[in-house]
Amino acid sequence: ARVLGSLESKVEKEQIPLVPAKVVNLKQLSLGYRVCIDTCDIMALGEGMLIGCQCSGLFLVQAEIQENPHIEPRPFRVNAGPVSLYILTPGNKTRYLSELRAGDEVLVANREGALRSAVVGRVKIERRPLMLIETEVEGRRLKTIAQNAETIRLVTKDSSKSITELKVGDEVLVHYQLGGRHFGILVAEESV
Repeated sequence: ARVLGSLESKVEKEQIPLVPAKVVNLKQLSLGYRVCIDTCDIMALGEGMLIGCQCSGLFLVQAEIQENPHIEPRPFRVNAGPVSLYILTPGNKTRYLSELRAGDEVLVANREGALRSAVVGRVKIERRPLMLIETEVEGRRLKTIAQNAETIRLVTKDSSKSITELKVGDEVLVHYQLGGRHFGILVAEESV
């Protein structure tokens, strides 16, 4: 099977720390509106976007790079999750997925935490079944919600894992940062 994403990653100087988070709970949810972010760029294996329910815990969601029996790879796309989730954008800011429009910039990260900007080509919103993923880092619970489908993968230290294959005890990579956000800007002293 051919795997896309063998292109050399265009890494910028900016780095962000990523740590392993242990999966402690998985729960199937009902339908909700989820966002696919189609960029004007190509992502490689281990690259994706930092997304989550809390700005203090953003999960590295891999681009649709890998071949599978369900759809062709789309290395320009990240199936990001519900419209209400946060995404990390340039300037160390967060935005809601629902706010993104063609021409906006988002950050692409790899498993080492190297960041680069990508331009949004379009945002695709559709109603899909969802899954809650709850993890723990340093005794703190971090959550994200994703479409419950085989093609959505969270990045791990060595590879990536499909949402449908995740099990309690697995580890996935997150950007963990204390504090909160006000209009997308970090407020370190804030507790959420």
